[in-house]
Amino acid sequence: MKLSTALVLLASAIAEGHYTFPSVGDSADWQYVRTTANFQDHGPVPDINTDAIRCYERDAGKGAPGILNVTAGQTLNYNAKEVISHAGPMAVYIAKVPNGQTAATWDGKGNVWSKIYQDYPTISGGMSWPSQGQKSIGVKIPECLQNGDYLLRAEHIGLHAASSAGGAQFYVSCAQISVSEGSGSYSPRNQVSFPGAYQATDPGIMIDIYYPVPKSYTPPGPAVESCEEASSSCPASSIGRA
Repeated sequence: MKLSTALVLLASAIAEGHYTFPSVGDSADWQYVRTTANFQDHGPVPDINTDAIRCYERDAGKGAPGILNVTAGQTLNYNAKEVISHAGPMAVYIAKVPNGQTAATWDGKGNVWSKIYQDYPTISGGMSWPSQGQKSIGVKIPECLQNGDYLLRAEHIGLHAASSAGGAQFYVSCAQISVSEGSGSYSPRNQVSFPGAYQATDPGIMIDIYYPVPKSYTPPGPAVESCEEASSSCPASSIGRA
């Protein structure tokens, strides 16, 4: 009995260090975000080389109940359940839903994802991440997007045990949004697929962040896209943070 109790307490302690990203804006959990396979245990994606790394859906193909209407240029909060407790980078990707499909039905496969948000650590005697301890990340929806449906993918990588291949922990989810009032000039230079964008041994994924403390950090995946690159009429930065 004592051993069983100890195991339960250990499992509970581990789960408390994990998190999900179940909502955007002021919505209820899983209203516009596809329910993830870890919605109960909050554990990380088990294998980055599988489809789970895309949206970590519990029921692939089902989608979330709703599609959130957003205006191009607005800042939208992507919310964590509990807090982002682990050290590591936060990124947000976006993908345009093809004609004939909706954000609730599209699977997000292919080289269709571009990065619109990325945070970086402060390095001074250690690595301090702006997302750690936060419950919401504010992401500015690019003003130059084409109008229509999109999938918005939140990703946090826990690097606390990333000194060997497979040690990094990925926490992801996908929100369903419909964008209006965009200028339509968005033309991303670097689009990636999930899986395929990352390898377990990428320098930004397999890294010891504690000792010796790295002098710099390069996050995995493509560079952040901006409206300035697509059109001089768009703002210099397409990213915001709450």
